Amino acid sequence: MEKNIIKIESEILKKEINLAVYGHYGFALLMFPATGDDFLENENLGLIDTLKPFIEKGKVTVFSTESVNSESWLNGNLPPDAKSLRHYEYNQFVINELLPQIFGICGGPVPIITCGASIGAYHASNSYFRRPDILYGVIAMSGIYNIQHFSGEYFDDNCYFNSPVHYLPNLADEYWLSFLRSKHHVYLMTGNGKNENPNNLYHISSILNSKSIPHHADFWDVQWGHNSTTWKAMLQKVLETKL
Repeated sequence: MEKNIIKIESEILKKEINLAVYGHYGFALLMFPATGDDFLENENLGLIDTLKPFIEKGKVTVFSTESVNSESWLNGNLPPDAKSLRHYEYNQFVINELLPQIFGICGGPVPIITCGASIGAYHASNSYFRRPDILYGVIAMSGIYNIQHFSGEYFDDNCYFNSPVHYLPNLADEYWLSFLRSKHHVYLMTGNGKNENPNNLYHISSILNSKSIPHHADFWDVQWGHNSTTWKAMLQKVLETKL
């Protein structure tokens, strides 16, 4: 399996961001880390090995990016407005610097599906719901869709526009709804086992249903907890049966 490490000098984040690229053909799968910031976390958790057969067959090229969670919502030493600002900057990096980098590596515009587990599922789904005009779909496993899980009582405008359970119910612009309603690769999954919270998925699914936004809400059994074993099985199922 072909693997390359790309270093992106981000003017927006004022730092170097690492990106691991696996494969060289197929649609692009943009993966966010599940617990921290490490761009190799998905590999270390075994998720890349799960994707290896699909990568080697040329079905997908995987882009595993670094995050700045430790400089934002996961940093207990920062005031909430600073966390919110850093999140805003990360969003700008993803859209204005990371996605063009992916298009360049792929030789032009390709379908990009975002993907992640846990906090990575939050970034993957929020990125997709905010920019369905650019992104093709999302695979979110054990996801959180309410930014107040991270921000607590703090809630500024940036929090609102980064909290799918807050901004989607109020979305009435037919331009943006047309993109969301025309896409058919939205896979939202959760287990019912240890440390999972299926209510997160019930909530976002009910909102999407109310807006007639197509999606697959998949609730797994109690044997599936909040862990990499669950996420590997979920990824494999989606790649084998849906994509």
